[in-house]
Amino acid sequence: MNLFAQGVDSTSRGWTLGLFLLLVVATLVITAYAGTKTRSAKDFYAGGRSFTGFQNGMAIGGDYMSAASFLGIAGIIALSGYDGFLYSIGFLVAWLVALLLVAELLRNSGKYTMADVLAFRMRQRPVRTAASVSTVTVSIFYLLAQMVGAGSLVALLLGIGEADTFLGMSAATAKALTVVLVGILMITYVVIGGMKGTTYVQIVKAVLLLVGTALMTVLVMWAFKFNLSDLLGTAARESGENEAFLTSGLKYGTEVAGDVWQTTVNKLDLLSLGLALVLGTAGLPHILIRFYTVPTAKAARKSVLWAIGIIGAFYLMTLALGFGAAALVGSEAILEQDPAGNVAAPLLAKELGEQFFGGDTGGAILLALIAAVAFATILAVVAGLTLASSSSLAHDLYANVFRHGKPANEKQEVVVARFAALIIGAVAIVLAIFAQNLNVAFLVALAFAVAASGNLPAILYSLFWKRFNTSGATWAIYGGLGSAVLLVVFSPVLSGADTSMFPGVDFAYFPLSNPGLVSIPVGFLCGWLGTILSKEPADSEKYAELEVRSLTGIGAH
Repeated sequence: MNLFAQGVDSTSRGWTLGLFLLLVVATLVITAYAGTKTRSAKDFYAGGRSFTGFQNGMAIGGDYMSAASFLGIAGIIALSGYDGFLYSIGFLVAWLVALLLVAELLRNSGKYTMADVLAFRMRQRPVRTAASVSTVTVSIFYLLAQMVGAGSLVALLLGIGEADTFLGMSAATAKALTVVLVGILMITYVVIGGMKGTTYVQIVKAVLLLVGTALMTVLVMWAFKFNLSDLLGTAARESGENEAFLTSGLKYGTEVAGDVWQTTVNKLDLLSLGLALVLGTAGLPHILIRFYTVPTAKAARKSVLWAIGIIGAFYLMTLALGFGAAALVGSEAILEQDPAGNVAAPLLAKELGEQFFGGDTGGAILLALIAAVAFATILAVVAGLTLASSSSLAHDLYANVFRHGKPANEKQEVVVARFAALIIGAVAIVLAIFAQNLNVAFLVALAFAVAASGNLPAILYSLFWKRFNTSGATWAIYGGLGSAVLLVVFSPVLSGADTSMFPGVDFAYFPLSNPGLVSIPVGFLCGWLGTILSKEPADSEKYAELEVRSLTGIGAH
């Protein structure tokens, strides 16, 4: 039995389960209230466009600061030092791309989904079908990360190690049941509350996460008398890597003596990861649809500015969480509980509680509080992802493809969206059960790569290239999306390594763990080729109308 499991007593479990229950009940009450206000497709998809820039900025922060941020990044920093902090930098810099290239333009040009912009000057059915396929694929990748985080978190809180049981359940069974529970809750939020319920949950979660992270950051710095140098030095010593812990090359871009090929692969993998992180945000469906919830383009700009401030503050604090976990908990204890490192932040909370709030009881209380925050993080993000997918299936596929251009009844469209949420949730639950060994920040990086490969080329070409046409849009989406998914399938993510999803087999013919370096250029190239090779003329008048609308907001919904 691991050391942490021995320290998880009935008091700790009682606090944990009590706070979890309180959190779930509170969010369900919020969702039920929002459900009474959701009467039309506009309410379900865009929250009635009634949120202010500040509210939407908080909700974007809640959507973006996922389990990958709170659990995954803290874990990677705790285990890999400087290299782990690259995730924080990449996620933050990505917002500048979203602000400068898509936020305001997308809000002015679309109505409910990303496909509204792509289909504005092109043939509806092929473009909306492609956009819907891409939206669901990206969302599934992202959902996996959140659910894996939930499974690791609950196994930690119940003190279930690999050889331990709780109520007769093994660690694997407990994680699987947690994934199912999260899936049921996320479906409930979307089906009942729509965008309004999801947004309120995200705002509450953002506040809780910022407060919880700030508290832990202050306690970590207090433990080292606010001496950052002392914190970093202790973390380096406790990691066992010494100076290497504070420099690049421990996890990414590692130089292997005498092996030029592996050294090159490692450096290319680092470049691929950075490219995916920086470009991925501007193509994430659940982030893009948030811009439709505000009434004006000015509010959309304010949303992103508020989000940058909130997210920037949070990612700076992940530095204290990661290095604090390395210094106070130690890599051995983290790896013993979870080889992927997803539980570093909760373990740090337990250590800080014991140190500052009176021994085991204080540790149990702070652990339960931080775990509740992490669980709220997961619930809010999975609800946003499920909403993005179900909205695309209902609005793009059902209303604009399956009905062959016939006007759709709004009530029927919303019913289809709710039914689609059930399907998306079921698929995500099944896949997440098989992905328990992967770090959640790493899984999100894959989602970023897929989004940047398929969605981003189509969006940018549509907004800025007059010659772009329907063939170019479908080629860009399917080419980028297909290449990204194919490369992931034949990469070490799925097979060929101890940390792979299927470690017992080996079909890892593509050496890079992140496909972005190859798949993102392929997406842009396919969009260009599809346009150039097509005999379909571009609609100049529609492009001029789109340009005016995107830049001025005239005619926007």
